[in-house]
Amino acid sequence: MNLAWLLAEFIGTFTLIFIGAGSICLNEMMHGGVGLLGIATAHGLAIGVMVSALAQISGGKFNPAISLGLWAGGKQGVTPTLTEIVAQLLGGVVGALFLTWIFPSSVISAVKLGTPALGTDITPGAGIFTEAILTFLLVFTVYGAAVDTRGAFKAMGGLAIGFVILFDILMGGGVTGGAMNPARAFGPALISGDWLNHYVYWIGPIIGGLIAGVLYSRVMMPNKHEV
Repeated sequence: MNLAWLLAEFIGTFTLIFIGAGSICLNEMMHGGVGLLGIATAHGLAIGVMVSALAQISGGKFNPAISLGLWAGGKQGVTPTLTEIVAQLLGGVVGALFLTWIFPSSVISAVKLGTPALGTDITPGAGIFTEAILTFLLVFTVYGAAVDTRGAFKAMGGLAIGFVILFDILMGGGVTGGAMNPARAFGPALISGDWLNHYVYWIGPIIGGLIAGVLYSRVMMPNKHEV
């Protein structure tokens, strides 16, 4: 691990929050003109492009749940995992901060700077369950598209990862906001001061990421010579 590694994780996470949460702010300013599909596409494209641009430097995780999923699968050590998580959280905070310099305070306060939130009548338990499943699908895809050397589309792993972000938000956007990423929730929450149900966006993604990491690394990958 070196400075380039940490900068890559910082920049990638910054991009996710600046573009993703920024699209939510824009949707509010345009009175719904962007829509859920536009918001999901913004998140998916941000991650897809940044993974393609920076994966060769840091692995292109930009998400503590993915970092922990790779650690659980034995793909990286404790120290690199914890260090890059700090870089990811900082990227999320700076990305959210920069949005406050662009959008009017009325927009920022209306959507809490794009901080993920539970939908109407969605309990925290249901939110954790949803975030765990969505993040499981994300981390499982990361393993299959970018980690597993057998992956047919490894050179285009960013595309597959961006697509799973897109369809996860299309399903989960109205349920939990479809964060799948503690840094995606932490940055906007810290800058906006909105901590309502914040634990949902740590517990759910971490559970999903750990399960996906263990399952793929210990069940799928050991059988690669039998395919």
